[in-house]
Order: sequence, then C-alpha cells, then structure tokens
Amino acid sequence: MSKFHEYDQIRKHIQIEAPDFVGVTAITATINDAIEVLKIAKQELPEVTTFLGGVHPTFLYEEILLADGRWVDYCVLGEGELTAPELLDGHRNGRDMSKVQGIAFMRNGRVLCTAPRVFMADLNALSPAWHLVNWSDYPLYFIDDSTVAIVSSSRGCIHSCFFCSQHKFWQGSYRERDPYNFVAEIEHLAATYGINVFFIADEYPTRSRERWEKILDLLIEKQLGVHILMETCVPDIIRDRNNLHRYRQAGILFIYLGVEATNDRKLAEFKKDIKFEESKEALKLVRDAGMIVESSLIIGTPSETPASIQETLKTAYEYNADFMHFLLLAPWPYADMYESLKPYIEVWDYSKYNLVEPIIKPTAMTRDQLMSAVLNCYKKYYMRKLPEWANMKGNDLKRSILIKGMKAIIDNSFLKDHMTGLGGMPKSVRKLIDKLEP
Repeated sequence: MSKFHEYDQIRKHIQIEAPDFVGVTAITATINDAIEVLKIAKQELPEVTTFLGGVHPTFLYEEILLADGRWVDYCVLGEGELTAPELLDGHRNGRDMSKVQGIAFMRNGRVLCTAPRVFMADLNALSPAWHLVNWSDYPLYFIDDSTVAIVSSSRGCIHSCFFCSQHKFWQGSYRERDPYNFVAEIEHLAATYGINVFFIADEYPTRSRERWEKILDLLIEKQLGVHILMETCVPDIIRDRNNLHRYRQAGILFIYLGVEATNDRKLAEFKKDIKFEESKEALKLVRDAGMIVESSLIIGTPSETPASIQETLKTAYEYNADFMHFLLLAPWPYADMYESLKPYIEVWDYSKYNLVEPIIKPTAMTRDQLMSAVLNCYKKYYMRKLPEWANMKGNDLKRSILIKGMKAIIDNSFLKDHMTGLGGMPKSVRKLIDKLEP
C-alpha cells in the first residue's frame, strides 16, 4: 500500500530475494491479494514456507486452509510476535508443529488448530526493528516534508460495537504500555530517523486518564516538534474537555472519532455507548481546540432508504467534522451482526469488503442506488466545507492540511472514478481547490 507494487513487481522481488519463508498479514479486504502473493511465492520457489496472519485469518483460518492450503502452509492466529519466530524455528528444525501455540495448518487432509497463544503480558518488552524500515516509503501526503511512523501505546478495546471485530480479536482484553516507554520510542524515532509525524494506531489510547495525561506531560516537556494523529472515543474527549489545549501542546494535530450513526436509535443498534448530542459536542470540542477532527457515518443497513440517507447527510452537517466519511456497511464474516445481515448480502468477493463499495442490498434500494446516494453525500458535504476552509483565519497549518487532504481525496481516492457517473466533481470545486492550494 506504500509502494503501490503490482503482482509482477512482487514476483520479481521474490525471485531476487529467494526467501525461505514468506509471511503476509491480511484484513478481509486484502485477503485475496495476500493469498495471491503466497501463491506467487510457491510458484517461484516450490520449497518456500508460507504463513498468513492478521484479523481475517485469525477468524477464518479453516476457510482459508481448505480453499487455499496449497499456497498457505500456516495461519498465525492472534498476536504474532511470539508465534511467528517459534513457527519459523520449529519448521526449520523439524519439530512437531502441533506444539506451537496459536497456529493452524493442514495435516492429513484436515485443518489442525493448536492451543491458543496467550496475549503478551508486557507490551513494554516489544522492540520493533525500526532499522529495517525504508522510511522514504512513508511520506504523508497532506504535510510537506513529512515522514510518518505508526506506533502503538496500547492493545485492545473494551467496547463491543455490533459491526466491528476489534473486541473479538482482543477477546475483550486491554493492555497498556508505560508512558515513559511509549514516549521514549517517539523520541528515538524522531532523533534517529527524523520522523516528524506519528500515527497512534491504538483503538483506544486514552482509556486510562492518568496514563494518558502522563503521556501528554512527557510530550509537552520534551517538545519534540512532531505532529500526532490518533483515534479515540467520544466520552474521553468530553472527559478531557478542559484539557484539550494540552493535547495541542503535546503535538496532537488530528483526531478521528467514529460516531457511526445519525440518531440515538441507530447508535443503540450499533452498540455504540454514546448519544447523538455527546458526539456532536465532542467533535466541536476538538475543532474548537484547533485540531482537525475526522469522523464517519455508516450507511447501507437493510432498512436503508433514500430518505434515511438524506437524514444521514443532514445529521453530518450537524456533526460538522472537518473530514466526514460515509462508509458502506461491510458484513465482516466474524462480526456479531453477520448472521442478521447474511440474507441481504449480494457480493461475496472479500476484496469488495472495503467500506466504500456496496455489499448489502437494502430492501428499498438497489446497490447502484445506494452507491449513487453515498457519492452524493460526499459531493454535497464537501461543497459546503470548501468555502468554510477558504475563509478560515488564524490556523494556517490546519487550513493547508484540509485543502491538501481534499485535493488528495479528489485525485486519488475511490471517489475519483465513481464520481464520473455523477458528472464528476463540480468544476467550481476543482477551481476552488486549485485556488486555495498554496
């Protein structure tokens, strides 16, 4: 996703490197590509050992091995830091692989799943091999002269949103890194590799108020001159409403808050433990603190109608996030909602389960109508936002990021191709973007 390589380039790379092992990670939308890479590896190097990890294989290893076991030797289930080295050593040394915890593989024509791997107790013990990263592969398109690193301060999520898989993947657990350990990693990456943008990949980094405030204290004290992007939840932003100026002092520039639904009924249906007015307040608090706030709304449940989508767009205006995404519901095969959605699924190609293509057919709409309605939401929402950005005063960095981000959305995202069917992005929008861009 960073190098934009095609299969032929991957094939040539495998030919040159001639590895003993090839491992790939996969979410549902990338599982087809992941298996294709392992297929290429087997075609080029028949003796190579392949393994596959990530959310999708963790839940659907049996489906994968039964269908593609000739390309996939092992599935790594759950966390892989301890499992993968043990798998490699065990395979290389001819050990009984059924003794390796947290894997699945074929044996005598049947799928064998070993005992589960217990989650790591001490996340502070992890030390990523940052020296192996080619940092030139990781610019950030909306900040000039930037290099971004993805870091993690915690693992797990205590929330059980109906459409999500994170709670299941982490089995309802939650673990945290020590604040000093986490900030020291950011400091090391900034000093050693010149990293100036950090994306905190945690599902829920702010859960412990005391720990989170210590992270802010350390970042403010060190003044590393970096930008931080993160995701968190609505209640924690409201909790920290009198502390958000310190977020900005610590370098936090961009916060994603998943509000997901347009009214309290749908929020309850999605098992989001928040209310509409709370979400609206949290988004405004982040915006007023000078940070960029991004959010998303889910469209495409079986009961969706043209009228309900218009209501979603109206609510999006009320939420007034800087960036709003209108995501099409993806029925993850392992999510709680899957069985109830199954009768409405019309697309079974996992590569389409990407939140931007319609998989479910609502009872009152075709999937084409659903797609057109979503594109129209994007079109109308950002036609309202652009004049607002044009008149923004006193925050040149935020204004620049918003405009460059919008240009990237127009030029490079899925909207570029799909908007053609709606007559393309309006010329007035394109002219305004070109005029505003520094």
